[in-house]
Amino acid sequence: MHRERTRILIVDDEEIVRESLSSWLAKDGYSVATVSDGPSAVARTEAERWSILLVDMKMPGMDGLQVLERVRQVQPDATVVIMTAYATVDTAVSAMKLGAYDYLVKPFEPEELSLMVEKIVHQQALVRENALLRKVLKRESRFRDLVSKNARMRAVFDLAKTAARSNSTILILGESGTGKEVLARAIHAESGRATGPFVAVSCAALTETLLESELFGHERGAFTGAVSRHRGKFEAAHQGTIFLDEIGDVSPKLQLDLLRVLEERRFTRVGGTESIEVDVRVIAATNRDLRKLVDEGTFREDLYYRLNVIPIRIPPLRERLEDVPLLVEHLLELLAVETGRKVEGLSHDAMAALVGYQWPGNVRELKNMLERAMVVASGSTIQVRDLDLAKPEEPEPSAELQSLEGIERAHIARVLEATNGNVTQAARILHIDRVTLYNKIKKYHLREVETA
Repeated sequence: MHRERTRILIVDDEEIVRESLSSWLAKDGYSVATVSDGPSAVARTEAERWSILLVDMKMPGMDGLQVLERVRQVQPDATVVIMTAYATVDTAVSAMKLGAYDYLVKPFEPEELSLMVEKIVHQQALVRENALLRKVLKRESRFRDLVSKNARMRAVFDLAKTAARSNSTILILGESGTGKEVLARAIHAESGRATGPFVAVSCAALTETLLESELFGHERGAFTGAVSRHRGKFEAAHQGTIFLDEIGDVSPKLQLDLLRVLEERRFTRVGGTESIEVDVRVIAATNRDLRKLVDEGTFREDLYYRLNVIPIRIPPLRERLEDVPLLVEHLLELLAVETGRKVEGLSHDAMAALVGYQWPGNVRELKNMLERAMVVASGSTIQVRDLDLAKPEEPEPSAELQSLEGIERAHIARVLEATNGNVTQAARILHIDRVTLYNKIKKYHLREVETA
């Protein structure tokens, strides 16, 4: 940061001190202003942004510690240095407790002040740089409400962003709980249809008759209970996106109806004769193997190819365990808004337990687990006891698995596999330093395991 962009406010009731300090700092190239009392300092901090405040301890009316306390409330990012001619241990402790960076004992030399200010400016620049890098990394590891630093997931984000710019049909593949609908919503939000509706339909939740009426609507008297005309989901999604979840569970009759809509962008309401044209983008999703269903004869091959224009496969959470800490941070932020409860984070043991878990329910299971933990946690930090982790199945008896070393070796190997052998990343997840991890890799002969 350029010195002229560093704004320093001097707060002292002695004019000669204000003039001397202002002259010294101005010569060093800083932008400097002065005030003679505490209330004026508070008023200036409420009206303007300051990088550093040099505040005298003993002033009539409002002393330096009172100014410090008020400034920390108004501008918590500003650095405050207390100046005093009566330096004691109690003074220093009180100032530090209230958030002072340091204190200077009067009288002090210009060089002492210059060195301290230069050090503060350097630290502030590092803090800003770190915050900027964190924002960049967070932006790069994010696609709307999806977050990941896993290479495969980042490829999913890139493909989804590209696909969003087209009107082609997209087929999202993945296990239950991986976030297929979240990805579909992100694609819609990135597309040219973002201002249009996003309509989601679960094809597995309704019978064939109800699903047909839900998708295409019905005319009055079409069936018992149809007392009025009903617009279907395709009509509701006009000029937007329709998301057909669990498409693999659709009946053969509805498969044919969907094929006609995809080919002609037209359909007829149940019990009607009028052909209705729609402008809609179709995103389908399934946790089933559609290719296998085609081979078995339970899913139409022509519909499969119509849906499979741009396939996007979401990997399960157990194959990207390095994402767990990032997802935990993201989900805790969302849950704090949704539930009105807030926690500071997880203990090291709790995070290690989540990273070592296999996640059969994927991200949805993680979110549900965190929501429960936020409710039952007795403190501000979630502990292992707060997590409803399913107990792992008992392993087959073996000498290795019956020992503590065997358990440690298996866990380290699993984390190394999840991080693609990245020792720095694995050490961070395991909460040990790299040297310790290298020693354990050597001890357990994990290099061979890692590259096998």
